[in-house]
Amino acid sequence: MAPLGLVLLVATGCTSAPDAPAKPTAPPSTSVAHVCAKPAAGPAKAPAGAVAVDPAVVGDLAAKTKNSPPSTTFWLQPGTHKLESDRFAQVIPKEGDSYVGAPGAVLDGVKTNQYAFGGNARNVSVRYLTVQGFVAPQNEGVVNHDSADGWVIEHTTIQNNSGAGLMAGARQRVSSSCLRGNGQYGVNAYKAGDPISGLVIEGSEIAGNNTDDWEQKQPGCGCTGGVKFWAVNGADIRGNWVHENHGPGLWADTNNNDFLIEDNVLEANDGAALIYETSYNAVIRKNTIRRNNWVEGRKKADSGDNFPFATLYLSESGGEPRIKARTDKIEIDRNVLENNWSGITLWENADRFCNSPANTSSGDCTLLVKDHGSCAQPAIAAAPLYADCRWKTQRVDIHGNRFVLDTSVVGCTVKCGRMGVLANYGTYPDWSPYKGEPVAEAITQKQENRWHDNVYLGPWSFVAHDPSRELDFGQWQAAPYQQDAGSTFQPQWGG
Repeated sequence: MAPLGLVLLVATGCTSAPDAPAKPTAPPSTSVAHVCAKPAAGPAKAPAGAVAVDPAVVGDLAAKTKNSPPSTTFWLQPGTHKLESDRFAQVIPKEGDSYVGAPGAVLDGVKTNQYAFGGNARNVSVRYLTVQGFVAPQNEGVVNHDSADGWVIEHTTIQNNSGAGLMAGARQRVSSSCLRGNGQYGVNAYKAGDPISGLVIEGSEIAGNNTDDWEQKQPGCGCTGGVKFWAVNGADIRGNWVHENHGPGLWADTNNNDFLIEDNVLEANDGAALIYETSYNAVIRKNTIRRNNWVEGRKKADSGDNFPFATLYLSESGGEPRIKARTDKIEIDRNVLENNWSGITLWENADRFCNSPANTSSGDCTLLVKDHGSCAQPAIAAAPLYADCRWKTQRVDIHGNRFVLDTSVVGCTVKCGRMGVLANYGTYPDWSPYKGEPVAEAITQKQENRWHDNVYLGPWSFVAHDPSRELDFGQWQAAPYQQDAGSTFQPQWGG
């Protein structure tokens, strides 16, 4: 991989170029969490003091959990463990309980039980266990169904379930686990009525989720992907392999804040690798992002849609100094984006704001406004509500990244390989103070959104202000946009 400081040909009429840089290389295999193919084995003998659970006795796990005190360790013997045949039969842990699987231990819902582990007990751990075959309803989850706090999921495979394989609560840690082939999400980080804080997902493989294709069943539902985050305040997402999910890889949607997304490999997801939507303050760095959005990007292009559908998509999201986090920006740096449908798009929907009928996060307001109903005329037309009723794409700093595009690999000739910073023309509702172009002008010129010191290899283009305004690299760098100062651009580099 050529260093970021390599001097490249800038598209300003030069006719000679330096030697073509080496093709970007995949990160070493040690950097990818190959958890699903090589799951770690649990203890072959029961840990000291553990209660042994017999797979030959249907419902043994739930019964022994019920009859044991809090903070009991349960050792699931090798074999397939089953619950009672009632669809609501499940394990209800007590605080501090620990579930440890022996080699070959499987908890199977046999397409009958909806949930594996539920209840509100805190500080429960599940390790070295395979959980499969459960049929949770849409938006509900199989493990930690009730989003209890402090759970640890480690060296666990959660696969081939309906709904979400795993729900999340505050201070939950998911590490070295395999979350694959679940009907809706690998993880649904959502807790009713309460923001989730201190979530960690690390060293895990999140693959092939949304097998039930919920966007096809409910177009526009925004309810698919590898992991969905809702109102999470503080999350570290690091060292994961997120791939081949049917929809986005990672999707943070509605009032998330203070995310660190670092050292992940995000690849071959049907949709964007990462969507950060109506949310705040994040560090997105040192990720390898490749071959994403080929399915959804191509579908939109074939339909004639000229929107720059990105692999890293920020929608009404930005840095906000008034909300406490490890950064007051969205920092996107030192990532490699290789052969995705497009690059990074910063977007604001001028018609989407708190109390607008066009707000798809219905009933939610920004973190700066407590009273949803206050975002109405005449107050919304003046400070501070004119600014604070909007989720704004602002203070986004994109630098030190490497953007690679070989159109022969992606299989596209038009409407791919684009960056964008844009908004629509405001029209709705009739009382909106954001009608016309003020939002497009703000996101493009006034909200501190900057690309700089990046490397571009391949025929990249740029969209600014609105979807109709496509620019070449020279126009992108020139006034009035003045983007990508210090960046280099080589449109033809040998693939």
